[in-house]
Amino acid sequence: MTEIPEHLLKRSRERRSAIGQGGDDASAATPAGGAVEKAPNATPAAAAPPPSGPAGRTAAAEPSAPQPPKPDPHYVTAYKERRKVPFWAMATLSLMPVWGFMYVRALTDGGEVSAGPIGEGAEVYNNCASCHGAGGGGGVGYAFTEGEVLKTFPNIEDQIRYVYYGTEQYNIAGVEVYGNPDRDGGAHQTGVKGVMPGFGGQLSDEEIVAVICHERYTLAGADPTSEEYETEFETWCSEESVLFEEVATGAVVLASDNAIEPVPVGESMIEVTRIGSAPIPGRS
Repeated sequence: MTEIPEHLLKRSRERRSAIGQGGDDASAATPAGGAVEKAPNATPAAAAPPPSGPAGRTAAAEPSAPQPPKPDPHYVTAYKERRKVPFWAMATLSLMPVWGFMYVRALTDGGEVSAGPIGEGAEVYNNCASCHGAGGGGGVGYAFTEGEVLKTFPNIEDQIRYVYYGTEQYNIAGVEVYGNPDRDGGAHQTGVKGVMPGFGGQLSDEEIVAVICHERYTLAGADPTSEEYETEFETWCSEESVLFEEVATGAVVLASDNAIEPVPVGESMIEVTRIGSAPIPGRS
């Protein structure tokens, strides 16, 4: 038991008296000596009932601070910092492929392509370019340019025969000089400049004649209007060549022993030397 000081009891009585709760009754109820005894089995006050109605709103939690953005990779940074192409330049750049095509075409365009045997022969010449050069300048095989092939074969029939049969057949036939024996600069001996394959059977008769026309009149530079080559050109290599048409249709077979009938060239009938079924020496 704890004693309560007198001045605290007096103050309590005065306060209770002031609010109308009777200070004297409370004093009478207080045991003598000012002691207050706590009831051992006092029942605790009932808990206050929960409030009715909707629950009160609580303040929303403050959002967390945003994370700083990750730095861009170096290649993205380089792209963003790269100078952009001006709009006015886009039209020029869009024309670059067209310009490139025209530029390459101008470099590779050999001008107007001849029709007839010479035009056809320019395409067939791919079979010869690996040895004689793309422009006929020579390589493994002899050169055709600057009239070289014309010195070797003054007569087109001798060149046709050699291309048809090749080095091997000339060796078998024992022909040591396949072209002009009196050639300026020396005659060409069979097999000295490597092996010339025989194209008979690999190319058609039409293709053989066509490629030889290309070699003589395009690469070697024979003048089809000159007195020396005018008749040959009209007979074998012109667009109106009756003989070339007969070769193309099979009416004339190059490797035949039969004589070729005279062919019309302009107002004349021209005799053509036969190719024959075997190699023979060339003529001057």
